Formats: sequence, structure tokens, C-alpha cells
Amino acid sequence: MDDEKVLAALAALSQATRLHCFRLLVGAEPTGVAAGELARRLGVPQNTLSAHLSIMANAGLVKGERHSRSIIYRVDLAHFRELVLFLLKDCCGGRADVCAALIADITPCHPPEAPVHG
Repeated sequence: MDDEKVLAALAALSQATRLHCFRLLVGAEPTGVAAGELARRLGVPQNTLSAHLSIMANAGLVKGERHSRSIIYRVDLAHFRELVLFLLKDCCGGRADVCAALIADITPCHPPEAPVHG
């Protein structure tokens, strides 16, 4: 991922409504949320939300998919993964012992597997 894409993603998330929307969508994976439902949950007008979603989509953070009369929005997890990996690439100078706590904190839903004793 290049600096320009990273800056676009971070800029898109640097506004409160978009940040809340993104976090809501992360929590709604893998099903996503319809645009109207997003507007209701965030307490913003649909046209305002549409502008926010457009900014996030242009930054590669979210994708919309039409389902009959609704558009379902989801996080682009591949792009989000690239963003996080870019930010962590040089973490702790490659010292796994220093990064262990950070890695544990960012993987709460995927705890490390317990060692198998045999």
C-alpha cells in the first residue's frame, strides 16, 4: 500500500460520523448494514450519510452492494488489512517480544491457539 492510499483512508476516518460509521460496519461483518439503517443508527440524514459513505468508498474503506431497493454497505476487509499492516510494518524494529502485547490487543476475536502438548 502506498502513502497516498494510506493518507486517503486516514483522512476519511478523521471525521466523527465516518469513524462511527466505519466502526459500526466493522461490527456488522460479514452481513453489512443497509444505508437507511446506517443513517438511522447514526442519527444523520440519509443524504449526509451518502456523502460520508462516498468518501469512505473512494478511500477504499467500504463497499456498497445493491440488494433490490437497498444498498448494503460492508467494510472492505482486504483494504483495511492492508492499512493496518502498513501502519504496523516496522513495529518495534521486528522484535516479537515487544510487539506481543500489541498483537494480542488487536486480535481479541482470534486468540492464539494453545500449544499442543504431546
